[in-house]
Amino acid sequence: MKAGLIGHGIGQSLTPAMHEAEGRALGFDYTYQRFDTGEAPWSGMSLPDILDHAEASGLAGVNVTHPHKTEVGTYLDYLEGPAQDLGTVNTVVFRDGRRVGYTTDYSGFREAMRRTGVALAGKPVAQFGAGGAGTATSLALLDEGVDLSIVDVDLSRAEALVTRLKKVRPNAQVQAVSGSDIELQAVSGAVNATPLGMKSYPGMAFDPADLPDDAWVADIVYFPMNTALLQASRARGLQAFNGGGMALYQAVFAFDLITCHTPDAERMAECFVRLSGQG
Repeated sequence: MKAGLIGHGIGQSLTPAMHEAEGRALGFDYTYQRFDTGEAPWSGMSLPDILDHAEASGLAGVNVTHPHKTEVGTYLDYLEGPAQDLGTVNTVVFRDGRRVGYTTDYSGFREAMRRTGVALAGKPVAQFGAGGAGTATSLALLDEGVDLSIVDVDLSRAEALVTRLKKVRPNAQVQAVSGSDIELQAVSGAVNATPLGMKSYPGMAFDPADLPDDAWVADIVYFPMNTALLQASRARGLQAFNGGGMALYQAVFAFDLITCHTPDAERMAECFVRLSGQG
């Protein structure tokens, strides 16, 4: 069985090694390749041409990452559930002559938050970032019942995301708030869904010192695993969750969709820890 990852600058991605290791553990031959659109020959091909190549080469499916998650939906036959709601796709399955798109960013983040054990339903939560990743995390939070405030450096982008979310979840409690107006003392938790904290984007989207003493912080960044935001949050005694959970569970769900084999989530977690240098 073959699968792949389409994205720009994906040389450091842990996904190929995680998928191949779980395939070996389950006893089947599984090859997972990279289609890096920042490097030849893929840089010279359009996204639909890469999809055509992957399907014609017999791949069972592909994961899709930045900057193609929105565009890829144009070239698929059907978007499932949250992928259709959000217009963003990170997993494409080739089956029975059809291309079906899913977002395991949504399901991965939702599962990761559930496993933290923090109370979400009915609680006020602030999310910083209304881009591609923030689109998935915001719907996951709303489906867990939070009262969500979305903050973005571009307020119009946050407002556009809120408009979309209200169309697909009419009863959801969600609003766009400017960075100067958000009252962090009034929230139970805060999520960083921006690139801030990555090695190439140093800094913090918000100051955890502004949160209540019993608040939690979740960061979707996992390169590095221990961001400045998480360090500052833990220094003042807050519960702080790194981006490893979302990265792990999006891979777990994608593996299931692409291979039709149920992975061992704990085994994949152990593999993720090894690959990410935590163990």
